Amino acid sequence: MKTLKLEHHLAELVEQGTKTSTWRLYDDKDLSVNDTVNLIDKVDANDPGTWKVVGTAHIDSIVQKRLGDIIPEDYAGHEAFESHEHMMKTYQKYYGPQVDNQTVVKIIRFTFNNENTKNDSNVVESVTDLTEVKMYADGGSRGNPGPSASGYVVMDMNNRIVVKKGEYIGITTNNQAEYQALKLGLEEVKRMRIRDVHVYMDSLLVVNQMLGIFKVKNRDLWPVYGAVKELVGAFKHVSFTHVPRELNKEADAAVNEVLDAAAES
Repeated sequence: MKTLKLEHHLAELVEQGTKTSTWRLYDDKDLSVNDTVNLIDKVDANDPGTWKVVGTAHIDSIVQKRLGDIIPEDYAGHEAFESHEHMMKTYQKYYGPQVDNQTVVKIIRFTFNNENTKNDSNVVESVTDLTEVKMYADGGSRGNPGPSASGYVVMDMNNRIVVKKGEYIGITTNNQAEYQALKLGLEEVKRMRIRDVHVYMDSLLVVNQMLGIFKVKNRDLWPVYGAVKELVGAFKHVSFTHVPRELNKEADAAVNEVLDAAAES
């Protein structure tokens, strides 16, 4: 899926509903009307590990104009610049000194859809009354070792999504990414003050190691394995179940969304 990456303060405006337009120069993604794209919040622009998918954007319209022809009406749904000179300096900062009044800008208007919106019947509105959850975790490395990400999905016992997140974790192996997903997911559940968690993963190795069926022979996994074991001790009850990959699609999707975004950066 194509992506739109936004600086953190701009992504916040989108989530608040005040930003419904983005302007792009030299559009290399060939965005089109009716495209649905992942919207990426670059929490720390210099650290892809902090970037996260906050929802999707359906592209409603695209207008192409020269920067010199921009008029006040074009700012609808877009943050305003102090002056035309301010606008030019901003785009020269991001795209280079070659930007001038003849440079074409794509004015892209979109409708934002937060995957955890309250209008989604498959999403929990509040976690305050939850005492027991399911957690699906997955990790992936493109290269093994290579660029890696971890993802997890927390659901209530009726399979409604509470939290869905993916994180870029740098260059690791598949097994390290799987363990990191488990660790990150358990940390999230702990922050939610939930005591009972049922963990589902498609990594037979990780599940059997957590159950004590397999020994952890790879010393590189010892630190994260130890951290996970310590986390498990903070809960009243934690179960581990192996599931086939097709039953772990949500967590797998969170992983691939982050890796796709990192590859395009």
